[in-house]
Amino acid sequence: GTPGSLLATAGAMRAAGLLLAWALLHPAASQQCHPSSPGGVLRFTDRHAEIQVPALHRVPSSLDPLYGLVRHCLDLIQQNPLPTELLRTALNDPGSVRTSQVVQYELGYVVCAAVALLFTVAVPVAGMCFCYCRSRRRCGGRLRAHRRSLGCRRRCLLACLSFTSLIILISVTCAFVTSQRVKGQMEPGLGAVPSTLRTLRQHLASVPQVAPLSWQGVQMVVDKFEVPRKQIISDLGGLSRSVGLSIHAQLKAMTYAALADLQDRAGDLQTSLHHLQIVHRTARALAAARAELEPALRERRRRVVALLDDPRCTSCASIMGRAQGLELGADYGKVPSVEKVLKALAGLPRSDFAEMIHQGNGTFNSIPELAVERMAQVTQDLQGDLARMAEKVQSIADSFPLPDYTWPVSEALVKAEQWSQPYLREVQRFEWYRWIAGTVLCSILLLILLCNMTGMALGAYGLSKREDPSDYESRGEAGAKFLLVGVGLAFLFSWLLILLVFATFLVGGNIQTLVCRNWVNQEIYKFIDTPGNLPPSMNITRQLNLRRDSNLSSTYRECKSGAGLWEVLQLDRSYDLDEHLKTPKYTADFQKRLGDFTVNLGDVRLLRSEGRQDLETFASSGVDEVDYRHFQEEMKNPVVQTSLPSLARNLEGLQKMQRNSTVAGRLAAEAQALWHMQNSTVQSQEALVAKLGESIQFLSHLAPHLKERVKRTLATTASVEARLPVQAQQILRQELGCFTRKELRYFAQYLNWVRQTLREDVASCQPLATALDNGQVILCDRITDPWNAFWFSLGCCTFFLIPNIIFAVRLTKHFRPIRNRLISTGSEETCPFHIPRVTALKL
Repeated sequence: GTPGSLLATAGAMRAAGLLLAWALLHPAASQQCHPSSPGGVLRFTDRHAEIQVPALHRVPSSLDPLYGLVRHCLDLIQQNPLPTELLRTALNDPGSVRTSQVVQYELGYVVCAAVALLFTVAVPVAGMCFCYCRSRRRCGGRLRAHRRSLGCRRRCLLACLSFTSLIILISVTCAFVTSQRVKGQMEPGLGAVPSTLRTLRQHLASVPQVAPLSWQGVQMVVDKFEVPRKQIISDLGGLSRSVGLSIHAQLKAMTYAALADLQDRAGDLQTSLHHLQIVHRTARALAAARAELEPALRERRRRVVALLDDPRCTSCASIMGRAQGLELGADYGKVPSVEKVLKALAGLPRSDFAEMIHQGNGTFNSIPELAVERMAQVTQDLQGDLARMAEKVQSIADSFPLPDYTWPVSEALVKAEQWSQPYLREVQRFEWYRWIAGTVLCSILLLILLCNMTGMALGAYGLSKREDPSDYESRGEAGAKFLLVGVGLAFLFSWLLILLVFATFLVGGNIQTLVCRNWVNQEIYKFIDTPGNLPPSMNITRQLNLRRDSNLSSTYRECKSGAGLWEVLQLDRSYDLDEHLKTPKYTADFQKRLGDFTVNLGDVRLLRSEGRQDLETFASSGVDEVDYRHFQEEMKNPVVQTSLPSLARNLEGLQKMQRNSTVAGRLAAEAQALWHMQNSTVQSQEALVAKLGESIQFLSHLAPHLKERVKRTLATTASVEARLPVQAQQILRQELGCFTRKELRYFAQYLNWVRQTLREDVASCQPLATALDNGQVILCDRITDPWNAFWFSLGCCTFFLIPNIIFAVRLTKHFRPIRNRLISTGSEETCPFHIPRVTALKL
């Protein structure tokens, strides 16, 4: 190309040289692996979550204070601890259990039973007595006299009856809510028992490999090797191009800098040759022009000096000296000749540097495609290693212990599930009856409250409308009758209420004090663990195949903390999980193949031998031996010693001063001749001098450093050509090492996930502990607590019916007309002339 295009390309290449300098200043940056992307973390779908036992927890409720109050009451009623001796006797020899032992333990409940029996008998008897008295008009009738204190008594009775009604209303509301909550929790709670047992059996059955193609347990975990395998295959697909791009990226600064330096030297050769030719031609042209100018300039000096020396020329002596100085200046025949250098450079450049650099650049830029081609075979081999690795991973499932370890537990769960089914159905049926009875009795209580509210409202309204206490008022009478209807309902159904309260109390109270309380403090587990408490047929340790040094309490704690089944069921003695999950066991072949792999990415030739000879000839051509200072000294001299334009202007000035027209005409002619000589000859020589000066300036700047630059360029090019294969191999090893570590992290993630899954999920006994905890939550927190709150609320309603009956009967008299008004003395209001009138009102 032209010197201009070469210089432009060289500028671009120098920018690449800056990249080389940066790389040399930061050598550590190229030795680091690429940072892991967010996709470097594998995600495994927990397919085994379908067979997990979800943990249940006590849900905070607004009824918690009521539940706490009921538990405190039960703790006061039943203060005895777990009856260990009684339970041992009942389990081992049921016929030897004495009634006195049961009564002694259940003494608090016996006392409550006596109170309930007394209530059941006493209240209906009191009701019959009240009915008899009403039939004899001896109670629930009318007041016999009006006193000033009756208003205060009436208000007091109204307040008391309202208070008891309010308490009954609150209690019956709580009874409704807790009864509905028991009904809502009973069905899912009872259904959770067989489903939990079934889930536990599925969990245990899923631990070993039950079928070659099953997606359960260990086999499911093994099949998840597909996740890292797909990721590694995906990475292998881009490995070769990634390696090629990395080699190209890390070596391009060095390569481009060498190519830029080579481009500069090629440009120096082309430009120097161009300027040397200019110097040679220009110097010869200047020498020839001087030879032509010398006689003309001598003749012109003679004519001007003769004219100025003419006596008729006025004031001409003033420029005589300048005219006599019309002589030639610079003599370029004396400057050094560059012909020898040109002969040395004749025929250069013999090689096409532009094509050579383009070819080297293309070869270097083709490294990514070449890497893809050369690494195709090893990529295929690595995929084969992955297939063999999958077979090794399959050995985890193949060598896992047989189901014999989990069979006893599964059998026990099957028996428990079958045994519980009929009892659960019966419990559900009796719960349905309880809910119906509770709803009916709570509705009757609401009816009693409605009678109370209506009676008090009508009675109070009738009192406000009655002018005379002895006057009959239908609304007050109706209020009294509503109150008596409520009293009658209370007497009629109170015995049913107390029977329902006692029945639910006896069941719920014993479940709370005998089961739940001892379940929470783990006294039940201690009882089961104590030798001799259970009959031999109920040996939990032997049936569950637990370690001999283990028991239910320790097993429960181990399972709750996430212990594996092989620890609890002695699997650790026959199967070393950590040994089976060592990463090198599966990745040795894969890692070795990557570690032994080498590839030749081809030689990148930046400078061929003919190009090297051109540069060496250029350096030894003698360009740096030419005396460019002599050229510069000679160029300081003008072409003519006296400035022709200045002398011509002086002659034109003298022409205007002359009185002799002949002299004036000759002066004008000489001035014109000088201008012609300046424009036709001297100016062309000055242009040649300027052109020569540009070439001399370039060559003088290049010459002192030429050999050093060429030597450095040749050394740099040779060094880059030698280092490229070596560094390409180093980068290849680095990239393959990074790739190996990345893929090994995938293997490690998978194996760690397998280890965690087998220990904590698939092969974990935590679901067993969770199932026990769930049973305690379902039975005690979700069923027993609202069940006990139900009978407690219903019991409050029942016992508050007694003051309700008393206040209602007493209040009915105040809503009926008074029989007569007695005249009182003292503090009472007197009416001496009052005549009692006969009233026709009946009771």
